[in-house]
Amino acid sequence: MNEINRRCHYVNLKNPLYIRYHDEEWGVPEHSDQKLYELLILECFQAGLSWECILNKRENFRAAFDGFDVEKVCLYDEAKCAELLRDPGSVRNRLKIEAAIRNRRVFREIQREFGSFDAYIWGFTHGEVLTEDYHIRTTSPLSDAISWDLKKRGMSFVGSTIIYSYLQAIGILNAHGEECDLCIL
Repeated sequence: MNEINRRCHYVNLKNPLYIRYHDEEWGVPEHSDQKLYELLILECFQAGLSWECILNKRENFRAAFDGFDVEKVCLYDEAKCAELLRDPGSVRNRLKIEAAIRNRRVFREIQREFGSFDAYIWGFTHGEVLTEDYHIRTTSPLSDAISWDLKKRGMSFVGSTIIYSYLQAIGILNAHGEECDLCIL
C-alpha cells in the first residue's frame, strides 16, 4: 500500500491500532462472512461508545467470542452469557451480549436464505461501492432499509446509525474525508 500521510481527522494518530484499521481495513470492500459477522458484532457493541474503545478491545472480543466463529457462537447458552458478563476485556453489557448471541441465529438464517451474508448485505447495492464523505451524515436511506430488514428478521442493536457505520466498516460505503489520502471523491 502507498504511504499514507494524511488521514481522516477523527483517527487518533497516537493509537497504532486505529491507524492500521483506518489505513488497511475501514472502507475496504469485505466479502468474508466471518469478517462481516465480526464487524457486525463489534458495531453492535459500539452503540453508545467510541469505535476506538471497541477497537482497543477487539482482540479480547475475538477471544471471548471464539474468533467470531458463527457455528461456535450458535452453541452459546446462558452459562456462556454469564461468562461474557464477567469478562473485563470486553463490554460487559447484558443487553449487548444477549443481542450478539441472538443475532447470530438471524445471521445464520440469512446465510441459508441467500447463500451467504455477503450476498445479502451487498445485494442492497447490487455489489456496488458507494462513495460519500463521512462528514455528510450518520444514517441514510440505505442504512434505514437494512436496519429495518434486520430488525424485521429479529436482530437488535442494528439501528440505522449502527448499520451506517457498519456499511462504512465493510466498504459498501467508502467514506474517507477529503483531508485523507485514501479519499476517492
